[in-house]
Amino acid sequence: MKKYRIGIVGATGAVGQEIIHLLEKREFPVAEARLLASSRSAGREIQACGNLEVVKETNSDSFKNLDIAIFSAGSQNTVTFADAARKSDCVVIDNSSAFRMDKDVPLVIPEINGDALESHKGIIANPNCSTAVALMGLYPLHKRFGLKRFFASTYQAVSGAGAEGVTELENQVKNQISNEPSPPPPDSDPVFQHPIAFNLIPHIDDFREDGYTKEELKMRNETRKILGIPSIQVSCTCVRVPVLRAHSISINAEFDSPVNVPDARTTLENFEGVELWDLPNALRYPMPINYSEKELCGVGRLRLDHGFSNGLAFWVVGDQLWKGAALNAVQIAEELISRKCLKNL
Repeated sequence: MKKYRIGIVGATGAVGQEIIHLLEKREFPVAEARLLASSRSAGREIQACGNLEVVKETNSDSFKNLDIAIFSAGSQNTVTFADAARKSDCVVIDNSSAFRMDKDVPLVIPEINGDALESHKGIIANPNCSTAVALMGLYPLHKRFGLKRFFASTYQAVSGAGAEGVTELENQVKNQISNEPSPPPPDSDPVFQHPIAFNLIPHIDDFREDGYTKEELKMRNETRKILGIPSIQVSCTCVRVPVLRAHSISINAEFDSPVNVPDARTTLENFEGVELWDLPNALRYPMPINYSEKELCGVGRLRLDHGFSNGLAFWVVGDQLWKGAALNAVQIAEELISRKCLKNL
């Protein structure tokens, strides 16, 4: 079996660590795992794909002789280094928002639009975590009934804000239980603008003039691009919740064709990457605690929507560090190989 040289930019971060874990878990054919990060992390030693690797500082020469580089170090690093990687004939799979809406960059969920990889020009974008999880539930229903519009409310875990978000929640919970004031984090600003322990914060990312946040508009814009439906209507509200891991999304969708629950259930059961977990009378439905570190996205609470003539209401849960980031990136790499979309194939 041919093996491939993989670079991981942001290897010491939360998503980078999950990428390493998933490459190992899925037995990706790795010839070399080149771990790249900032100067602060350079020199660290990390076990990766069977070897003890030394983390190197990312620079323009970091991508020579690599087949694929998975970027998980923020938009600025992608903008700075993606072109250098491409010039080295290294295909970039990017987890940031830097190129998602670029018309020349495919925005890919392999189960949904893997064929878009065949026209890539050296850079491939991963969608926003909530978009990826939502579309795993929506897409099979769209194929069956024809999606017209949908409303989504996301309930996003603190790990979506990085390891610091998890630490902040854990510290606040401990302090509230012990009835002690929360000390300010050392040498840094709080991750969240309000207390997150025992609380909900109804916004993520910056507000726009129309009252929506940038995070909420990602659901609309990325859905339009991935599904190839530029006119689809989407309204989204994003909420940060005191959950450690895995995002949950409530969706109310309207379709062109008449819908019924039995056909919808069969459609979801037959879609790769989705697990229908929908026995409400037995209190069985997807929850973040059950879908953390799980490759499948769970769909449940499936029912006719009383607000639409052809509507379904349902609930989707998925691990945002996996399907929303690291897993989807690894799946894109696997799909590139399967479709023979690397230059050296």
